[in-house]
This record gives sequence, structure tokens and C-alpha cells, in this order.
Amino acid sequence: MTVLTTTGTTTPPTQRATTPRRSSQADGMAVASFILGLVGTLVLNVVLGPCALVLGTLALTRGTTRRGRALLGLALGAADLLLLAALTATDGTLSWHLG
Repeated sequence: MTVLTTTGTTTPPTQRATTPRRSSQADGMAVASFILGLVGTLVLNVVLGPCALVLGTLALTRGTTRRGRALLGLALGAADLLLLAALTATDGTLSWHLG
């Protein structure tokens, strides 16, 4: 199936469908980056911090409309890794403990 545009040229349907889908995937990556970075400050910062950094970077390179959430995900992912370094330096462990 081809679509006739106003200029008289035809465009395949695959070219029309890729742009909105990519944007929605990038938006999902931005939100996931934010959530993983936020949860990573409390648990599993060794795993969730790098995941937040990767997803935030991918969302920004793919042109997300939720740029603020992607940037927050990047910041929280970096904070997760800094927190991991501080915990490792002070206690020699990779986790929180009270007492």
C-alpha cells in the first residue's frame, strides 16, 4: 500500500510509521532511565546505575520529547555510581547497612 502525497509522489508506509514509533520508544527509555536511577539510589546501584546511564543516553540520541527525564536519569545514574564508590571506600561493601 502506498500513500499519495500532496506533491503527487508516493511514499511507502514504512517511512511514515518509523518516526512516531521511534519517538515513543525513546520516551519510554527516558522514563525507564529516570525510574532505574531513582530506584538505584536505594538498592542495586551497581546494576541499576549503569542501566540508567545507558538508557538515558540512548533516549537523548534518539530524540526523546521527555528530555528532562532522560537528563534526570543520567544524573541519578551517575549519583548511583558515586554512591557505590563512597560505600565501597568507607565500608568495603556494595550495599547499605544501618548500625
